Amino acid sequence: MSLIWIFSVILLFALAADAQVIMPGRCPNAAVQEKFDYLGKWFEIQRLPNSFQLGHCCTATYSLESAGVVGVLNRELANGTISEINGIAKPSPIEPAKLLVYFFEDAPPSPYWVLSTDYDSYALVYSCTDLGVIHVDFTWILSRTPTLPEETLQELHNILLSNKVQVNKLLSTNQDEICDDQH
Repeated sequence: MSLIWIFSVILLFALAADAQVIMPGRCPNAAVQEKFDYLGKWFEIQRLPNSFQLGHCCTATYSLESAGVVGVLNRELANGTISEINGIAKPSPIEPAKLLVYFFEDAPPSPYWVLSTDYDSYALVYSCTDLGVIHVDFTWILSRTPTLPEETLQELHNILLSNKVQVNKLLSTNQDEICDDQH
């Protein structure tokens, strides 16, 4: 048995305990938007389960920090407390909708790909981490408002399905009236 295979199996069990979405093989080479320009506030509508988001009322706010640097502010309400994390995103000069997001100074960045957006109402974000013979998928469906029409969600689910993302694992984010005071 190879060391990579053993490491991947151990990592698989560790990530599965945190409800990550783990898939066989390497990350797909998903097509992205031609341009990147979706600054402002977005409400999370759905996401794949992950170990770093535990609350509801989730929002992401993007602002231009400087040329080639986007400020990221993610907020959520968990156990009655608002938590937030600040980071930066740096778009690829060749494909601006492919970004590297940095939340911690000494940690490697995470890929953050904008698969689809109309800039005014929805954005579909995908991230994937290769772990040898497996990969971990992350997805966020965002909206400028706390809801999205069902037909828009279905269109975005179809894009995810074309990239072999398990849409049946998507979690809907609570954005009800309790969230109004948190935004």
